[in-house]
Amino acid sequence: MANRPINNSINPPKVSVIMNCLNCEKYVGEAIDSVYGQTYKDWEIIFWDNASTDRSGEIACSYDNRLRYFRGEKTVPLGEARNKALQQARGQFIAFLDCDDIWLPEKLKRQIPLFKNERVGLVFSNAIYFNDNGESRKLYGIQKPPRGLVFRELLTKYFLPMPTVVIRKSVLDSLDEWFDERFNICEDADLFLRIAYNNDVDYVDVPLAKWRAHKENWTFTTGDLVLKENRIMLKKFRTIYKDFEKQFKREILLKRGDIQYNYALADWKKGKKRLVRKRLYPYLQVSKRFWVPYVFSFLSYKVYKQFLSLYTMVMYGT
Repeated sequence: MANRPINNSINPPKVSVIMNCLNCEKYVGEAIDSVYGQTYKDWEIIFWDNASTDRSGEIACSYDNRLRYFRGEKTVPLGEARNKALQQARGQFIAFLDCDDIWLPEKLKRQIPLFKNERVGLVFSNAIYFNDNGESRKLYGIQKPPRGLVFRELLTKYFLPMPTVVIRKSVLDSLDEWFDERFNICEDADLFLRIAYNNDVDYVDVPLAKWRAHKENWTFTTGDLVLKENRIMLKKFRTIYKDFEKQFKREILLKRGDIQYNYALADWKKGKKRLVRKRLYPYLQVSKRFWVPYVFSFLSYKVYKQFLSLYTMVMYGT
């Protein structure tokens, strides 16, 4: 792989915390403070400023030398920016914290010991999904995510919250590619799926991070891009994994169904209910989960959204 980092540190920190930032002055101080507040102390922050035009860099530079600040000359796609930060990492493990999210104090203390199992390449945890209005819920409630070799499950329905993920650096270095530099949205899913293909994934069943939802989130502003990048990712997997289409036939169908489901939601919001059913119909025999939106599409999107809110309250107690 091009641009691999050279580690010349005599006593490198055990965890390199990758923080990528683009104009996040509103939240960045709180995010950095949550790393400094960790009960586990063997870490460094690699702060990559993706050519911000606000005070983000000034805020980051106000901390001590445990935060190593780097700034790009121009704004680049997020996958490329994450790779630039990774090139500076000196730790045995890599953790990720975007500048609008928050870690809880015992995050690293609870996750790092799980890497004693040499088969484990990635550890994640439950998280609290919240917004600036004070609304919050746990990501995982009654139904817990799987552990072990979970590539198949991740391909079916991706479930790794980015701010909770920690990966083994040696596993990262064994890959032909780190983050796919074409991606702005799915760069994390693409990388973590490739790690999960040959490595165990483990999980801590308590919330160890707070994942912020706000209108400036990429996923709120570039929904179409999410769908396009998912299609590119599936095409890529067909080229790097032998018999991918045959081995994961049902999972690929479910993934394509999810892509169409998200397109259907956009159509539904515009009142195009017939188009919703046209998109979902080919996948009704693949999974029962597509039946609910298909049936509700005879009604308004508002009614479906109220149903989802009620379902969330029952499943997560929020």
